[in-house]
Amino acid sequence: MIGLMAVAALATAGSAQKPNRAGPKPGIVRVRFVTSEGPILLALDTRHAPKTTANFLAYVDDGRFDGTDFYRASRQKWSPKLGFIQGGIRTDARRILPPFPLETTAMTGIKHLDATISMARGMTPASAGGNFFITIGPAPAMDARAGYPGYAAFGHVVGGMNVVKRILAKPTGGGMDAFKDQMILKRVTLVSARRLDGVAKPTGLPRAWLIKTRPDRTK
Repeated sequence: MIGLMAVAALATAGSAQKPNRAGPKPGIVRVRFVTSEGPILLALDTRHAPKTTANFLAYVDDGRFDGTDFYRASRQKWSPKLGFIQGGIRTDARRILPPFPLETTAMTGIKHLDATISMARGMTPASAGGNFFITIGPAPAMDARAGYPGYAAFGHVVGGMNVVKRILAKPTGGGMDAFKDQMILKRVTLVSARRLDGVAKPTGLPRAWLIKTRPDRTK
């Protein structure tokens, strides 16, 4: 997935309780990330981006994001406090689920504004899977336009943008091509991802990343 182009609880217990008391809006499913830098709360738009949110929630409900990381911080050269961070399974084939059709911003109406979560992908439109990015500042270049499909935005950060900005500011280096000098040098762990609304729907597919290989005792 090196060809990807794009590309926890709230900060305090009190702030985490407010959205829980209010409950979700119709068509919105909230997901909470616990990261080594702090909590991030997402609101996913299942009504306007059903295929993309279904894919993301499958990763969440299977625990496929647990123990992964945020590995990329792409800062704008003219404004380093803006850009995006990218996280997910990277190239871990043990965690990946089948690809799904691209839901463009023209189809969903969900634009890449500040605090938008969207799917990272490769050169082919239907190559999104277990990697995602979160914008800091608007990113209209990622929206669909004539001759360009863009990326599949499917929700927004509603809590923990201070954590997102802290990750964006992490020292970076390494990488190749579109990733050059954008790889976060010190791991930011995505400890867990859990849905807060609705019923979890695990895929039932093997969770091969949890299988520990036995040491070779013949040596």
